[in-house]
Amino acid sequence: MEKITYTFPATRKIAASAHVGVVGSGDLEVMMEPSDVLQAEVIIRTGIMGYQDTWKAVIHRFFTQHDFAAKVKINDFGATPGVVAIRLAQALEVSFHDSKIN
Repeated sequence: MEKITYTFPATRKIAASAHVGVVGSGDLEVMMEPSDVLQAEVIIRTGIMGYQDTWKAVIHRFFTQHDFAAKVKINDFGATPGVVAIRLAQALEVSFHDSKIN
């Protein structure tokens, strides 16, 4: 297993947690929790080695488009970049739908 961690500055907080997706069969799960500090912390655990550059591009693109503070955990089992982006967007939508953004 490979563990990759990123942090991004943020100006808005989410109030609700979200859990979307499942691990297995080339998919991934995303767990998103509110953060007390104005930053997004992303921890990725993946069984597919050697894709740090791809992860960096996908995660950087998402968090430059969406400025929110959260603790994000991603458990990956070979998901494509498109699936990663969709799952992140789904988790953020659940957090927006279930809470009022500050």
